[in-house]
Amino acid sequence: MEMADTEASSSTTETVTETVTDVEKSEEFSEPEAKKRKLSNQQDAKPDKLELRLGGILCCAVCLDLPKAAIYQCTNGHLMCAGCFTHVLADARLRDELATCPNCRIEISKSTASRNLAVEKAVSELPAECQYCNKEFPRNTLERHEESLCEERITNCPYSRIGCPWRGPHHEVQEHELACAHPHRSGAEVMEALQVIDQRNEEEKRLYDCIFDLLSYEKITFNDLQMKPYRTDEFVHKLFYETSRFSAFNNQWVVKARINNSQRDPTLSSERDMTYQVKLPKDRQRLSADQVSSV
Repeated sequence: MEMADTEASSSTTETVTETVTDVEKSEEFSEPEAKKRKLSNQQDAKPDKLELRLGGILCCAVCLDLPKAAIYQCTNGHLMCAGCFTHVLADARLRDELATCPNCRIEISKSTASRNLAVEKAVSELPAECQYCNKEFPRNTLERHEESLCEERITNCPYSRIGCPWRGPHHEVQEHELACAHPHRSGAEVMEALQVIDQRNEEEKRLYDCIFDLLSYEKITFNDLQMKPYRTDEFVHKLFYETSRFSAFNNQWVVKARINNSQRDPTLSSERDMTYQVKLPKDRQRLSADQVSSV
């Protein structure tokens, strides 16, 4: 009996071992289970706000910002704000070339480009953030909010005219006004502050006085001048402008000008100065009137 039990147990063990071996072999040669496709979370993700999507569509093709004033478009419909449109035309004039749309390269000019009033109205209704309180308001009401309604806007002290230098949020004006010491100062102290303010105003007044003095001269002549572009004969051509001869005070004059005299290519800078020179070509005399005025 013991012999029979031993043989039965050994045969059972061999059978189990063979079964485990067969299972392991079948696992080695069997194909792995197909992976479940991972579902994307696009349905769970919130879509961008409408104003953000419209901002990318209605932005200027040059500065990629939403225009704040007039919006121009080329004949193919590409949008440009008024500042960039003027800048593109000016760059073309400086290069003595035809102005083209930065997107489609079609020719543009003041006569071919047109304003897009529908886009202007749509942009004016888009929300923008107040620079003081960081709240959003429609663009057509934002300026009024920042100037007169926002409680966080920077405001001067009511006694700034007598020397108080305080500046702070509008909602703190009343509290500061109650604690301000300037209304209780003596007349001599107030007079010192008024003298500083008067000196500042006097400096601004000098500019107008100079203009009035120039316009009050006995002999004044007016000429409508038109500058034409020319290029120097140097290896690297420099662009300059010159008018035709015109008469003034019994002499023949010529005005010669350069844009950003220190730069070879003035179109690489957004800040431009015009250096101009008034010449007497007939008598080969030069009037020392080199002046700089912002363009």
